[in-house]
Amino acid sequence: MLGIILGLIVLMVLAYRGWSIIWVAPIAAGVVALTGGLDLLDAYKDTYMEGFVGFAKQWFPVFMLGAVFGKLMEDTGMASSVAASLTKLIGKERAILSVLVASAVLTYGGVSLFVVVFAVYPLALSLFKEANISRRLIPGTVALGAFTFTMTAIPGTPQIQNLIPMQYFNTGPTAAPIMGITAALIMGVGGYLYLRWREKKLTANGERYTEPDDKNNVKNDQETPNVILSILPLVTVLVTLNFFKWDIVLALISGILLILILNIPQYKKFIKSMNGGAVGSVTAIINTSAAVGFGTVVRAVPGFDRLTELLLGIKGNPLISEAIAVNILAGATGSASGGMGIALEALGSKYYELALETGISPEAFHRIASLASGGLDSLPHNGAVLTLLTITAMSHKDSYKDIFVVSVAIPILSVVVAIILASLGIY
Repeated sequence: MLGIILGLIVLMVLAYRGWSIIWVAPIAAGVVALTGGLDLLDAYKDTYMEGFVGFAKQWFPVFMLGAVFGKLMEDTGMASSVAASLTKLIGKERAILSVLVASAVLTYGGVSLFVVVFAVYPLALSLFKEANISRRLIPGTVALGAFTFTMTAIPGTPQIQNLIPMQYFNTGPTAAPIMGITAALIMGVGGYLYLRWREKKLTANGERYTEPDDKNNVKNDQETPNVILSILPLVTVLVTLNFFKWDIVLALISGILLILILNIPQYKKFIKSMNGGAVGSVTAIINTSAAVGFGTVVRAVPGFDRLTELLLGIKGNPLISEAIAVNILAGATGSASGGMGIALEALGSKYYELALETGISPEAFHRIASLASGGLDSLPHNGAVLTLLTITAMSHKDSYKDIFVVSVAIPILSVVVAIILASLGIY
């Protein structure tokens, strides 16, 4: 078991230093294999690659179609149209709420986190300038809308963090709705109140809006289509997935086709957008598959039995051990989907057996796995966090404190509340 811990430390340290998990995960898996008595070459070519390929085989269509959907929403101006209309509806005097809601609607509609950052940032600049609010709050506001409750908590979200647990617990995307909605309210309301408090504190200290150095690089003059037409693809994905019970692949295809039909005059953009989305999805799926491959090697060594006993031996509700396992691994990899992939690949079958033995609904295990993946994943080395800070021209020193509160501390609190609800039989 010490070898497993050592492998996790290697994975976490190298990932934190910015090294790609694509080649860091095999190195960490090699540490686990050597200390666990496995043949190094066989562990890599067989065990590791079986986990890697198995995950890629099952989830690549979702990653690829999701990325294409998001890229088309961005390049056709539909994402900006939805965001701009929402901010206009809510009002510039509520800048933080406007940016938060715009980010949340796009994410819940199936647009990837990275696309949301690009679509919302120009609007955030305009709103924060109008309200004279410090720009350092923009990253925290976007993170709250895109990295938290719409990613893991609201039932039916098409984000991958809500879909991965389905295969392990035989559940659907709307699993444990009461737990999910309660957690979403804690994250959304709690995060918003925190950001408003921060706004007042910074204003009282004399900190106001300042122009970014790279303002000339911000694209905010794109001609956008009608908002009603723009929101239709988002609604289509949600309705087909949750009400018609279509497979997520079919739901995303329906959204993509609708975008193409509604934007025929822009057909010259389609090939470039679809190519860009498809290429971008490859890195995302390989990153997560690499993490899952590491989990497969962990499961193959003798020390895994001891680790399983340790985690499952945590007294009280087994959802507690699941939350701890997913959170720690999400933090170690800097990835919500990667950490959850490792944890569920290694322990998912055990937790499903526990669900059947204890009478706790598998839906509760699904929702806790999803919620827990959105806690420690947002540590400073997380890819989405790094992208968010880069695009908004902010440093960790400027804005990470706010990101940590809204996308790490409060989400972990929501997991605790969700576990309490499950222990009371409220799912």
